[in-house]
Amino acid sequence: MARNPRTPRWLEAARRRKEPVPEGSRADWLARALGRAGVMPRAEAEQAIREGRVEVDGRVEREPFTPVHAGTVVRVDGQPCALEARTRVVLFHKPAGVVVAGHDPEGIGTVFERLRAVLTPELRGYEWYAVGRLDRDTTGLLLFTNEERLVAHATSPETHVPKRYVAEVEGQPSDEAVRKLREGLVLDDGPTRPAGARLLAPSRVELVLTEGRHHQVKRMLAAVGHPVRTLHREAVGEVVLDVPEGTYRLLTEAEVQQGLQFRER
Repeated sequence: MARNPRTPRWLEAARRRKEPVPEGSRADWLARALGRAGVMPRAEAEQAIREGRVEVDGRVEREPFTPVHAGTVVRVDGQPCALEARTRVVLFHKPAGVVVAGHDPEGIGTVFERLRAVLTPELRGYEWYAVGRLDRDTTGLLLFTNEERLVAHATSPETHVPKRYVAEVEGQPSDEAVRKLREGLVLDDGPTRPAGARLLAPSRVELVLTEGRHHQVKRMLAAVGHPVRTLHREAVGEVVLDVPEGTYRLLTEAEVQQGLQFRER
């Protein structure tokens, strides 16, 4: 029977096993919980579970989607693993050429590969989710987190988290073109919100958006007659890019709470 895509897979697993759904704390599934807690990335966790290396509440567990919560006792290779996990956020300076995807059909590489190559051993155990996307040729600030709720918060159009970009464009935008960007444009997928827009140089435009549609910066600038040559993201919320290309740093709790306006629930 086909699965209901709206039903969480951990909940389906619980129903199959006729187990009670955990209450009173955040419910999750085993492989993802291990990735969020920094024990091992989700793909490695799924393999370890199927190999019988993981125990849940004293029994060997071979189902990656087994429901768990913060109080579940989990051991990997006999060692206890805490599932409590605070939100971690990495700021990475994305270089041009790599894609924000799980694999690259062109063989150039993914941003996840570049990130894991420079992470400390402690941080390599986390399952990292990209907070939004940047095109292959776009450079600049890209955030990663172990907390999927932060991804939803930072990318939702309802939260209005601003993203600041600098674009080198063809030609020299006029005051009228900048005014149109500020007031909002009608693109093929509907009107845009008003944007922060200003000229930094004759062919360099700064745009601040509070929504994140596909190729939006490029489409907006093309719509006013100035296609993008290069694009760079400088900030998300109040978090500003401040590390060299190809390197990273962890955000502080204050940066997550104040700079991204995200708080644990």
